[in-house]
Amino acid sequence: MTGKERRQQLLDVARALFAEKGFDGTSIEEIAHRANVSKPVVYEHFGGKEGIYAVVVDREMQALLTGMTRALSEDAHPRLLLERAAGALLDYIEGSTDGFRILVRDSPVATATGTFSSLLNDIASQVEHILGVQFAKRGYEPKLAALYSQALVGMVALTGQWWLEVRKPKKNEVAAHLVNLAWNGLSAMEGKPSLRERPGSR
Repeated sequence: MTGKERRQQLLDVARALFAEKGFDGTSIEEIAHRANVSKPVVYEHFGGKEGIYAVVVDREMQALLTGMTRALSEDAHPRLLLERAAGALLDYIEGSTDGFRILVRDSPVATATGTFSSLLNDIASQVEHILGVQFAKRGYEPKLAALYSQALVGMVALTGQWWLEVRKPKKNEVAAHLVNLAWNGLSAMEGKPSLRERPGSR
């Protein structure tokens, strides 16, 4: 193998192990054994487990972010953008199951810190820009776009994490239901919502 081919082989092996066992459950010895090389070869290419893990995570983050950015980059009706964004995430989960497992295993959707959370914040920033324009057009407070973008991205990401395990219903059906909840909720949104029951009144 050339150096480039060996590096890619080690990344493929490590990716499968990190998806299966997580960072803590994977060792350099196991990566080397599965790749049929000695431990020094792994160290030579990546410096250690942290190095190979960082490369694997960075590649997965870039793949997901690229798909989401592409889905949100074209000018289109907000409902279509929502459909595309939900579809892009589910496409990634379906096509890169190991990668998504790695991203959410050690940095799940529900945590405030970590690689996956920072990735979701990057995506939410793009959604915030789109929502801000739409809010301004419809007379809503543009400052609230940040709150709504976090809510939408979180909803899609958590649903994706659930769908990763159950795989039912089919991908397009899941996307349609996500859009149904988000869009029909947004389309009838109140300009100044209030709670029906005041907190602490019960």
